[in-house]
Amino acid sequence: MTIYIAFLRGINVGGKNSLPMKELVAVLEDLPPRNVNTYIQSGNAVFESRDKDASRLSKKISAEIKKRRGFEPHVLLLKLEDLERAIAENPFPEAESDPKALHVGFLASSPRNPNLKMLESIKSDSERFHLIDNVFYLYAPEGVGRSKLATNAEKLLGAPMTDRNWRTVGKVWEMAKLLT
Repeated sequence: MTIYIAFLRGINVGGKNSLPMKELVAVLEDLPPRNVNTYIQSGNAVFESRDKDASRLSKKISAEIKKRRGFEPHVLLLKLEDLERAIAENPFPEAESDPKALHVGFLASSPRNPNLKMLESIKSDSERFHLIDNVFYLYAPEGVGRSKLATNAEKLLGAPMTDRNWRTVGKVWEMAKLLT
């Protein structure tokens, strides 16, 4: 069995793309992953599956949500070891004490031509970022709500991305570890 972490993008935001977590659990259990658990309403789930093809499984989940809810969210699946690597490679360990300000952007693929110079030019003085393969780390101590860097990161990196704060990353990791 493979332990997966699912990050769904753009659900339950501003009253759009509503997907109650109970229904997400039902979708996943029908595919049939086992030991499904979710964390908060923003589309975070952990589960076990015999399916070794994360890309195919991601497409199945997205298609099933479309069938049931009428919208097709981007579903990023990570294996437990991928999430553990992202945690271990955090280039801003001093920021872990401020988990709402430290964000991890999980990209669908490693960017081919990320515009790091433009990202550097739009960041505020207090912000820091680092790209490692397909993981974008952002420390925004003044918050991401008004951050030009946070707003433009996906476009300037050139790959679909879903972002979670450090608290969520930690909670999801704890849930996934319970399945080992």
